[in-house]
Amino acid sequence: MKTLTIVLTDGPYISEYAEIACKLAEEALKKYQVNIFLYLDAVHILKKDQNPSFFTSTGKLFTGLAEKGAIIRACARCAAARGYLAEENTLKGSNCEDYLPGTKISSLYELAEMLKKSDRVISLSR
Repeated sequence: MKTLTIVLTDGPYISEYAEIACKLAEEALKKYQVNIFLYLDAVHILKKDQNPSFFTSTGKLFTGLAEKGAIIRACARCAAARGYLAEENTLKGSNCEDYLPGTKISSLYELAEMLKKSDRVISLSR
């Protein structure tokens, strides 16, 4: 199976990139393995209990992608700088108590592996 990797850098509500990535990933999952790597402020996308009044909850969209088999990772250094810490005990497939199920904090080394194994890469960034 071919692999698509999507890299995001914007926070969840500063642009529409998170929603665009979800739509791309949703379609790609029909034919591709999909990896999503969150870097810089995009690590906020996975925060639990966000309830934006005028926007789609991107966290819920990303949880749905994880349930369908997308691999979703957040940069460890970026996450730690913003107060999200990886823990030993995993809860519902996540290694951060502040993150949604099925998502994990990981390293840039994993991003490098994702890119190396990808047939296509999309970067959504300003």
